[in-house]
Amino acid sequence: MVMFSQRISQQLQQRQQAGLSRQLQPVTQLNNGELIDQQQQRLVNFSSNDYLGLAQDPELQQAWQLGIAKFGCGSGASPLVTGFSSAHADLEAQLCEWLGFERAILFSSGFSANQAMLFGLMQAGDVLIQDKLNHASLMEAGSLCAAEMQRFKHNDIAHLEQRLPSQDNKPCLVVTEGVFSMDGDQARLSAIESVCHQHQAWLAVDDAHGIGVLGDNGTGSCAAAGIKPNILVVTFGKAFGLSGAAILCDRNTGDYLTQFARHHVYSTAIPPSQAYALSHAVKMIQTQQWRRDKLNDLNECYADQCQKLAGYVATKTPIKPFIYGSVNKVMLASEKLKQAGFWVGAIRPPTVAQNSARLRITLTANHSQAQVQQLAQCLIQLAQERSILQTSDMSFKSAACIDAACTDALCSKETATNELGIRGGM
Repeated sequence: MVMFSQRISQQLQQRQQAGLSRQLQPVTQLNNGELIDQQQQRLVNFSSNDYLGLAQDPELQQAWQLGIAKFGCGSGASPLVTGFSSAHADLEAQLCEWLGFERAILFSSGFSANQAMLFGLMQAGDVLIQDKLNHASLMEAGSLCAAEMQRFKHNDIAHLEQRLPSQDNKPCLVVTEGVFSMDGDQARLSAIESVCHQHQAWLAVDDAHGIGVLGDNGTGSCAAAGIKPNILVVTFGKAFGLSGAAILCDRNTGDYLTQFARHHVYSTAIPPSQAYALSHAVKMIQTQQWRRDKLNDLNECYADQCQKLAGYVATKTPIKPFIYGSVNKVMLASEKLKQAGFWVGAIRPPTVAQNSARLRITLTANHSQAQVQQLAQCLIQLAQERSILQTSDMSFKSAACIDAACTDALCSKETATNELGIRGGM
């Protein structure tokens, strides 16, 4: 017990001394892009992943309430026992029809869906190749599963091709995110799919931050790129305004995961009332195009205001990283923005790489152009303050430049195991 206590205390102290401690901060979310913190300060929230503004929408609230009236509160069991209801079946069928797959399997979170996919599919002798900036759930499962895991430089098709040729005689799975959670950039899905096809490798895409936001009717990154991966993971905690996730795939793969994905077999199913509400969220995503149109307008507004600032990163998604590099500078910037009435999270190592600490600004359909313009003016003022002025070495525009130094050794499974704290995601 003493050894555990000493190690726990030492690691907590080390993180605190490095300025990297994280704290839970109770807040109350409002339906206008704002929140109320524990000091009862009203702040405009620029850290939420509620991209379409559904989380507090009265229409979706009513759908969940109706689901409770129809199905009760909890599922009471795992899906293979008695936890799978008609609401779950309807949601799975709806997702398949919308996204063009034969099977959908529901999970309680994107983290568990990603881990179920890799632990369920990958066996000894298989090869797993991941983008170096994939989410921690994918990196952890890849490092711990029986397969040989390699990583390729972020969005680097040439490096991916270098990884693939020697794997033609082995089952090989390539995994990427559709939209990367810390940088807001998009995977080069068309090129990645082409390379996978040439080498008979499967492709899996985690589209947590693209589904609902990109593509016709919100069908996501893959549809927008004109591709269909072998496996698609979608999550419900971002654009859907709720929580949970699903793996979409062909019928045989779905049947296999139903039998062998332990996160599915041995976890209590999501509440049927939640599945019912998620079905309504899908309908809202499909039919309420104005939410995506508004996001596009806000994207342009933000770019117009901020594109000349050092640290600005251009993206076509609602995720807008603003790079400071220094942990102290980004923490100071976040605090000054809070004093000005904005909640903007400071993202620090180990969630992102060393020397790439940033504000992670996210736009939602609940924001107004006036709120975005006011935030931009504060960022401009901060850039003029010498204490947190970005220096010329912040000329890089995304994590891809940080990743450029990635060697074969740095992209190994062993290195990934040591970096599991990085790319924690949101």
